[in-house]
Amino acid sequence: HCPVVAECFSPTPWCWGGRLQTLVQPPLNVPLAGLGHTHPMKHVFKVGAFSLLSLRPSVTKQSYVLHAINQATRRGYRCVVFNNRGVKGEELLTPITYCAANTSDLELVVRHVKGLFPKAPVLGAGVSMGGMLLLNYLGRKRTESGLVAGFTISVPWDAQKSSDSMEEPLNWLLFNKHLTTNLCRAVARSRKVLETVVDVDYVLKAKTIREFDERFTTLLFGYESCTDYYRDASPDKRLPNTAVPILCLNAADDPFSPQNAFPLTIVQGLPNVALLVTAHGGHIAFLQGLFPRSENYVERVFGQFVQAVFEHPRDINKACGIKEEPTS
Repeated sequence: HCPVVAECFSPTPWCWGGRLQTLVQPPLNVPLAGLGHTHPMKHVFKVGAFSLLSLRPSVTKQSYVLHAINQATRRGYRCVVFNNRGVKGEELLTPITYCAANTSDLELVVRHVKGLFPKAPVLGAGVSMGGMLLLNYLGRKRTESGLVAGFTISVPWDAQKSSDSMEEPLNWLLFNKHLTTNLCRAVARSRKVLETVVDVDYVLKAKTIREFDERFTTLLFGYESCTDYYRDASPDKRLPNTAVPILCLNAADDPFSPQNAFPLTIVQGLPNVALLVTAHGGHIAFLQGLFPRSENYVERVFGQFVQAVFEHPRDINKACGIKEEPTS
């Protein structure tokens, strides 16, 4: 039901390398018009017969989220977008943020959606760190996740190895420095509430994501060290505990998620998890064609998988070795 996975992915000829794909993707993959959203929870969760839960680490205006929403809505499925605390520019009211290992907010969101529409199947989709969060949630909740399937894009499988990759000189200059600056800005925006639990001035001096996690995330979520946090945040070891069909898309040249961290051996032993790896594609990019403005590879894979899960659940579950729940 997902024929696109059998195709050979050929990246844009003038945009071959992973770093270049990652850098070029944001300005090229422009947002779609007419896909608005509302902020208050009571309005955001007004979904229809089928629900799609989209997880992401930053704001909903990112084009890849809007394009994913377009893939789902044009097939007749309603969407919910879950933004992590503080990423929309709002000031925090409590000294609690988010991290890749803490799935409590996600659990609340799923429970809320299922409470509104208990008979609607819900598929979870996660991008980058959102994918880590989704996989950690599915591994912890097992058969009680409330989701019928999962889809991830460009997941960093091993947080320690991803951090090492991002600290390579060129990757630090192109990506790490910018991301660290944004994380520090978010902390500064909520200085008043956060300075009760961390040394904000010390946090704001962080030059890398690892330094930020050592000075902020580790302390805020009660880890003894950044190494302990990265170990807990890495979703690779939790895959064997998952109980729903999961499709994961990664590129071998992703600077955020190095190929040596891909859990190939683990996935090969799991009938419910498929890891789709392309030689090129960068981080959340996968640009194709001479002028990559139209539907890209990610969108096609995502759209076909969503439709397969909702329209052919018996076939998907049978292929994954998942027994159907008896109907009342």
